[in-house]
Amino acid sequence: MLVFPECHVPGYPAWIWRLRPGTDMALSGNLHARMLREAVDVEHGDLDPLCQAAREHRVSVVCGIQERPRHASSSTLYNSVVLIGEDGRIRHCHRKLMPTNPERMVWGFGDGSTLKVIDTPLGRVGMLICWENYMPLARYALYAQGVEIYVAPTYDSSEGWVGSLRHIAREGRCWVVGATAALSHADLPAEPAELAALYAGQETWINQGSSAVVAPGGALAAGPMQGEHGLLYAEIDREEVAIARRSLDVAGHYARPDVFTLHVDTRVQSPVSFE
Repeated sequence: MLVFPECHVPGYPAWIWRLRPGTDMALSGNLHARMLREAVDVEHGDLDPLCQAAREHRVSVVCGIQERPRHASSSTLYNSVVLIGEDGRIRHCHRKLMPTNPERMVWGFGDGSTLKVIDTPLGRVGMLICWENYMPLARYALYAQGVEIYVAPTYDSSEGWVGSLRHIAREGRCWVVGATAALSHADLPAEPAELAALYAGQETWINQGSSAVVAPGGALAAGPMQGEHGLLYAEIDREEVAIARRSLDVAGHYARPDVFTLHVDTRVQSPVSFE
């Protein structure tokens, strides 16, 4: 299984953390228009080349995208992640439930209809994006569906992020794969020129990345990879999940449904209904 970072296609809009609301409106508008043009329409085959590659090489692919669905105005972007099977079919597309801070000026909100765990030949795969991994109930919804390989694409490369991945592995007793975007000055597009000025004087790395693979129980199996572009490899044994949950299964024998319950609304939310 190949795992790519948050918004890998066409790229994470890192500049939103630098632009000033009310002052950089023209630049924000130009960049947003470009993101709309380059965003992915999953239902209309924009990911066909990636699906073909997965089928050709018999690998599963998890990839973060900026999604632009062609319904409900077709003008709202979503921070999404897709799971492509070894047969090249798109098995699942999850939309980020809660964009973080300035991200709310870029992306719409996902809903509970994509909060799913998918059966694959590798195991049961679930996906949450970046800081929605800090939502305890969203994590619990995946635990309750028996997630074995928990994938967390992100842009976050902070010191605490790997600690959070290790906590999730301890809490959920599952494999956790964190793929972090590594962004250097050389990765910035040439246009618009104002973009490079936002990072003038900064060292080589705008975001140094912090990709890691964590075993059930919290031990690092690979990484973190920081300050380089590359591939991080790890071997996963799904049997370790069942062994780890013998002593702690937060959605099983360690749950207390007489005290706590979680209700998840899995209906697709839409602002309009045509009958």
